[in-house]
Amino acid sequence: MPLTILDLKCLGEIAARDRSSLFQRKPDLGHLYSNRLFAVALCQGAALHYLDGTNGIKDFDVWSFYRAAPGRPYPYRRRGIEDFGDPKFGKTDEFPQFIGRRVDLLGRSLDATDYIEPIITLRDYFTAGKTKSAHFLAQKAVILIEPEPLIGSVVWPP
Repeated sequence: MPLTILDLKCLGEIAARDRSSLFQRKPDLGHLYSNRLFAVALCQGAALHYLDGTNGIKDFDVWSFYRAAPGRPYPYRRRGIEDFGDPKFGKTDEFPQFIGRRVDLLGRSLDATDYIEPIITLRDYFTAGKTKSAHFLAQKAVILIEPEPLIGSVVWPP
């Protein structure tokens, strides 16, 4: 079953709820990062599935990317886990209480000079490969979820 723009919108809503909850629980982090989001993207195998329709979907990896705040990076080990809420892509065996696939919610703060063009900013990040995350994400695919006018745009591979 193909991933659609509506599925990407659903993943964006899940990510937005997760960010809101995180920033309410961690107000100091929310103070620094709640207004610094510049892109949200579907990454890894599910992003490949969006491109080719054949790669299997084990889970959904949704990454939120932020403009770096002075003096404190976004917590790179933080991972939220949510339920996609629809079984059309299967279920995650390790989470029998979930209706659909697991959604992993991760984030990174990027120290870039220009955030106006999120596709270019993210491509620069992946191309430079200075972090394990950048190298890891560049091995598969990256599809934009936000900003909304660019939903479905291919970030990676370029």
